[in-house]
Amino acid sequence: MSRIEPSQEIMVASRLWLRPIHEALGHEFLSGYLTGSVLTQGFRPDRSSVNLLVVARHMSGDILDAVARSVTETRKAPHFDPLFLTHRQIQKSVDVFPIEWTEIQESHLLIEGQDVLIDLQVPRTYLRLQCEQELRAKAIQLRKAYVLGARHPDRLEPVLKASSASFATLFRTLIRLAGESPPADQAHVIERVADLYKLKAEGLLGAYLVRVTERRHRGAELLTLCRHFLLEVERLVDAIDGMRVA
Repeated sequence: MSRIEPSQEIMVASRLWLRPIHEALGHEFLSGYLTGSVLTQGFRPDRSSVNLLVVARHMSGDILDAVARSVTETRKAPHFDPLFLTHRQIQKSVDVFPIEWTEIQESHLLIEGQDVLIDLQVPRTYLRLQCEQELRAKAIQLRKAYVLGARHPDRLEPVLKASSASFATLFRTLIRLAGESPPADQAHVIERVADLYKLKAEGLLGAYLVRVTERRHRGAELLTLCRHFLLEVERLVDAIDGMRVA
């Protein structure tokens, strides 16, 4: 996933927002990073929040209170969505949040402090397990939505749109599990997943196409798209279940 450099305005605003946080943390401060959509081409500062990761050595009660008092609130864009973690918390959470840390590690921008993510190791076996767990959960929810929406198929349009967004990170991770770097374009990501895991790309692309095309999808067409998408997701679950990673 290629990283886009944020605008100068975003960089200045981010450092200004981070400054009082840094001062409140004092010698406990380690790093400040930009992560998430602000590093992608589709970022809209008027609609999207800037994800900012703040890493400290320790965050005891008194320090946390000082940080809370230092947070700048504003109604003007850009708006910040911070994540406050200690270095130890990061190291101890790679087994339960491997997908999230892989995403951050592959796309982050250090704006202040030392790079504590440079040596972060996320074992591939953790990635496989989280992928399977999330895929199974999403397949169960999608099957439920299909059954309950079959008599009123127009209700499946928002379901498919939401599915497309929620599967985006998983699809990129599935490409990483195969030892490759995911393409920047989401349609190419889905096509590559289909190729790697022997799926039908047309079925797997269904939810994405509902989300990105301007025309409305209705009735029987939505029912077919949802059924085919669900079928490919279930086949993908079986493929991941049988995967062995080093």
